[in-house]
Amino acid sequence: MSQDTPLNIFWFLPTHGDGRYLGTAHQARAVDHNYLKQIAQAADGLGYGGVLIPTGRSCEDSWIVASSLIPVTRKLKFLVALRPATISPTVAARQTATLDRLSEGRLLVNVVAGGDASDLEADGIFLGHDERYEHADEFLDVWKRLLSGETVDYDGKYVKVKGARQLFPPLQQPHPPLFFGGSSDRAHDTAAKHVELYLSWGEPPEEVARKFADVRKRAEKEGRQVRFGVRLHVIPRETEAEAWQAADELIRYLDDDTIANAQASLGRMDSEGQRRMRELHGGDRSRLEVAPNLWAGVGLVRGGAGTALVGDGKIIAERLKEYAALGADTFVLSGYPHLEEAYRFAELVFPHIKLAGAESTLPDGLRKAPTLISPFGEMVANDLYPKALYPKASAS
Repeated sequence: MSQDTPLNIFWFLPTHGDGRYLGTAHQARAVDHNYLKQIAQAADGLGYGGVLIPTGRSCEDSWIVASSLIPVTRKLKFLVALRPATISPTVAARQTATLDRLSEGRLLVNVVAGGDASDLEADGIFLGHDERYEHADEFLDVWKRLLSGETVDYDGKYVKVKGARQLFPPLQQPHPPLFFGGSSDRAHDTAAKHVELYLSWGEPPEEVARKFADVRKRAEKEGRQVRFGVRLHVIPRETEAEAWQAADELIRYLDDDTIANAQASLGRMDSEGQRRMRELHGGDRSRLEVAPNLWAGVGLVRGGAGTALVGDGKIIAERLKEYAALGADTFVLSGYPHLEEAYRFAELVFPHIKLAGAESTLPDGLRKAPTLISPFGEMVANDLYPKALYPKASAS
């Protein structure tokens, strides 16, 4: 993939909490509906393609959050997390079709088959690592057939339905696109068989390249093609020195006990991806830059994606393009706190990349007017346009 390929840039809704520092309540903020709405509207207006809404007992319910944000956003897509083991595929198909129609085709589905076994056990799900992916295969077989309009009889090891039908189709056909992440062999098989886009957490590029190549090879055996993306945190600043200082500030209140307890908790998971995240740093503060501008400090205490790109806008754009050269066309990003960092990333990095589907927030009748630019800063002396620091990247 060319480094000039337009990129889909998604942001993140922190339904599990937010603040300026990791591992502390100091300067944390309430994540209520008003705050989530602010982030979603900021992402919508700034040109992000969508927002990831996570799942799990530490999060607000992803489907309800997405539903609540439909009327307060215009074009933003909702990448809603779905855990197959916790819901019937027929009920999930109804939820999918409804949310897709009511949002006018703005739904994407992030399938979360793995993760924290203890989290699933608390929901009454007692399946081993590979069993969860076997179940997901059956679930997705039924889910996809229902949304494509079939009447389904299915007698699987985990899923059994008789005469199942989805009477109201989704707007996107045959179904809203499936996103999926997972680092084990079993996860790669599921990705190759079912999904439209495979997401890797932000490992060093050579490791991501191996994962992409493996999924691509398995998909070819299934007669399919899969797109690719990367899930990362970002710490952009005007200079690299300021960015690295901001990274240090993010973990300034972390003590050794908090890190040790977090790593012990994360170490109990049977997730291959989580194991790989932990091994990047081993809980050691001195081992956090794991590749050029790739910092693993978030993973000291956060489960899931644990790495961040750190640097000025241009260097972060270059690192994104390195992943794009491996095949990634989509990036799901986040930063602390999520409202301010959504603006900061757009201001510092967007000028250095091409955004896929980026559009002005101007009304339709004005969108193509060549002399109107939004945003462009404050007018100078009442009648002069402010000078651009660098040319605006073209969008397609």
